Amino acid sequence: MRRTINLSIVNPSKSPFYYGYVIAFVGTIGVWVSFPGQTVGVSVFTDPVKDALGLSRNQFSNAYLVGTFMSALLIGSSGKMLDVLGTRLVSFLSCLLLGVSLLLASISVEISGFFKGFLQVDSWVVSFTVISCLFFLIRFSGQGLLTMASRNMIMIWFDKNRGKINSFTSISLSLGFSLAPLLINVLIDDGGWEHAWRLLGFGVFVFGFFVWQFYRDRPEDYGLLPDGVPVVVSENKSVDEVEGLFYTLSEAIRTRSFWMYALILAFNAFLVTGFSFHIVSVFDTIGVGKSAAVAVFFPISIVSVIVSLVFNVLSDYLKLQWQLYGMIFVGILASLGLFYLSEPFGRYLLIVGIGALGGFFAVLNAVVWPRFYGRKNLGAITGKVMSFIIVSSAIAPSLFSFFFSYFGTYKYIGVLCLVFLLFLVVGSRKAVVPRV
Repeated sequence: MRRTINLSIVNPSKSPFYYGYVIAFVGTIGVWVSFPGQTVGVSVFTDPVKDALGLSRNQFSNAYLVGTFMSALLIGSSGKMLDVLGTRLVSFLSCLLLGVSLLLASISVEISGFFKGFLQVDSWVVSFTVISCLFFLIRFSGQGLLTMASRNMIMIWFDKNRGKINSFTSISLSLGFSLAPLLINVLIDDGGWEHAWRLLGFGVFVFGFFVWQFYRDRPEDYGLLPDGVPVVVSENKSVDEVEGLFYTLSEAIRTRSFWMYALILAFNAFLVTGFSFHIVSVFDTIGVGKSAAVAVFFPISIVSVIVSLVFNVLSDYLKLQWQLYGMIFVGILASLGLFYLSEPFGRYLLIVGIGALGGFFAVLNAVVWPRFYGRKNLGAITGKVMSFIIVSSAIAPSLFSFFFSYFGTYKYIGVLCLVFLLFLVVGSRKAVVPRV
């Protein structure tokens, strides 16, 4: 049994109801609080920050690529920290790091000016380097650690009801993430992008207190089983070990299912990140203004909520392979929508496709890994998956920007996506539940 540092007024073993429901609530807020490190949280800052730093769209996109890629290099090994240190401590440290990173980002112009004066150079390379490092900190702590730790914690506290609980989480996150760009846009318009980042940073610090009070690592540490069954667990034996259901990371990556599910999740990160990061520019190519472009996140979130609600519940009863095929299908719709964006039906395809992708992502990214590979090494396995997701999101803004600079349109990204999805259609035929 993992020893825990209390320093909290909350004792899950004395809760009048199953404490896992508290975990689901605060863990969902934890993922939502990570939005300043998500693409939807960064995208609204793209135009004002790149202009303030004197960077072109390509340079700013490449800085995002460098920072996000650096984050991906660390997140895989950091996932193992979850298995050793626990989700509570890792989440708390993530809040501290994310809060500091956002405060530093709010003075990125001043930091760049300091280094330009110190080095006696007036080059875009200085601003590029500064914002790349800040993107690394923001992405690693927000999109990476805090998101992964909060989501894993929820899945660890539930088993048979994972899909139903994840439906609550998914709906909350879809609505929260759809409103986030609108909220940030208001903050930027009212007080400037520096003020917006400062407010977000202080908000993350405040949430860190609640993480320490309410986050907990495993139900077994308090004499409980997932879903709320009382149990006495001896030594360090987890439920998964007793049942014999657990994979090591090296065993998991030797299964076809790992790669097919990881790749479709990475595809979602690529398309959604590229689209979100350049959303103002994407819609500007068809004559749609900034406010209307950002407002597209709302109907996308409605579709995402519906899909995640339905398929989270179904995930407790049906084979996940059918949802894998479903995610590939809506990915095809989104890709066609991007190609035909100038046509009215193309916009509908894009909204429905990206929304449905988000809905399936919310289901599969949470449910697949503990069901297929157990909970014992969940941090290491999801850390590896997260590294694929982050690399994909790192490449997307620069590749979108390159296609736009070279072709004058984003439509050919849709062709590239369709080719990749065709590969997944073929490869997913045998992506079934692995056996130890």
